[in-house]
Amino acid sequence: MDELSEKKVPFFFITDFLSKNVLVYNEEELANSGLLIDFQSFSNLKKRDDFTKKTELKSYPETIESFKKGFDCVQKNIRFGNSYLINYTRKTEIETNLTLEEIFYHSRAKYKVLFQDFFVFFSPETFVKIIDGKIYTYPMKGTIDASIENASEVLKNNPKEKAEHYTVVDLLRNDMSMVADDVKVDKFQYIDFIKTKQKNLFAMSSEISGIVKSEFKGKIGSMLQKLLPAGSILGAPKQKTLDIILEAEDYNRGFYTGVCGWFDGENLDSCVMIRFIEKEKEKLFFKSGGGITHMSKLEDEYEEMKNKIYVPIH
Repeated sequence: MDELSEKKVPFFFITDFLSKNVLVYNEEELANSGLLIDFQSFSNLKKRDDFTKKTELKSYPETIESFKKGFDCVQKNIRFGNSYLINYTRKTEIETNLTLEEIFYHSRAKYKVLFQDFFVFFSPETFVKIIDGKIYTYPMKGTIDASIENASEVLKNNPKEKAEHYTVVDLLRNDMSMVADDVKVDKFQYIDFIKTKQKNLFAMSSEISGIVKSEFKGKIGSMLQKLLPAGSILGAPKQKTLDIILEAEDYNRGFYTGVCGWFDGENLDSCVMIRFIEKEKEKLFFKSGGGITHMSKLEDEYEEMKNKIYVPIH
């Protein structure tokens, strides 16, 4: 990635959660990769017909008792002071009348990728953008059912959601300081509206920016190596929290919560791969979760994990 970015050669990259599988495609390779990409800054879509199917989606979440096993492990580590925010995720079997390709083409999201017949995601979350030597990140932490009365105010003032958001903003500000100077929080706790067939959600984000340090100019790979895994889907402090996640989650995240992005020769746009559906043999699984702090309640976290199982087709 450094080699290509130093030569200003456009490329698309995709990396799994643990950065063990990193795939890089130049434009020519991308044309034959079977990858379909739809970002605001880049798309390789072909035109599709209008969508007339009525979306059906059924999910089969684990029991709250099963969810509790990992949740208790996470809470125990928080009580011991090993971490103060842990992103705990689960894998839920789903059934839908749509193919992965149909979900990709007809869902609405800021970032969408279809990786052959393996996985699809429709993510609302930017990881980092680099524009004219400036780097931006937009941590998204805290969601609420939009139908709740005064939902956005309730979300902004919820002590648990607020603590979680503050922690992630602080973590990403520190991360950004490794690769950028003059790091600052430009916007704090703004609310995004996410419309879906199942239910509408509000999500809370902030914007952090800095100026890329001279030693990282044109070195996209080196920069990402410093920043990954993404703080918003991990927790803090990073290394210890990663150990706890690997203990608490009894499945392999794979590419879920990894990062992918498009470098156009000058600028970068990348996202966190959340809102993620994966095919395993002939079954489909939706991977979702949320941040756990010492204030988290089991029932609320279980509901949040289930709330995030949706397809944004409307």
